[in-house]
Amino acid sequence: MSTMPRNALLVALEMAERQRDAARRGLHDAQAGALAAQEQMAQLETYAAETDARWGMRANACVAPEVLFHHRHFMGRLEHAMHLQARVLADHAQRVAGSERALLAAQVRLATLKKLVAKRQRELEQQQHRREQKQTDERAMLALRPRHDEY
Repeated sequence: MSTMPRNALLVALEMAERQRDAARRGLHDAQAGALAAQEQMAQLETYAAETDARWGMRANACVAPEVLFHHRHFMGRLEHAMHLQARVLADHAQRVAGSERALLAAQVRLATLKKLVAKRQRELEQQQHRREQKQTDERAMLALRPRHDEY
């Protein structure tokens, strides 16, 4: 086997390793984004619960209708923000899933190329072993031939 296909395989192997590493970084970034979005959702939920709890302490107090209106309006906006954040979480979950698929595909490609390189290496070693064996056999034949001529 010539060195050109072997070198091409090694280049392909290096490229596959770089692609796998990039996919791994992409997955890490997607997971970090999803975690940040989850933390933001937790903050919104905590803030909404605390606001409701504070409002609940004033249940017996007389509240002007304008204040009640503003509180309900604020809570509605907070719930809207939580719904938007839920969509952001879903988007991040899709990105993470896509990144996981990309990483898996890159790992499979890399493993396939590694197996191919190993197979080619074994083939080269076998060819070299056969050449060496042939040379040894030829030397043995040459060493035996003069002896047969003597008899």
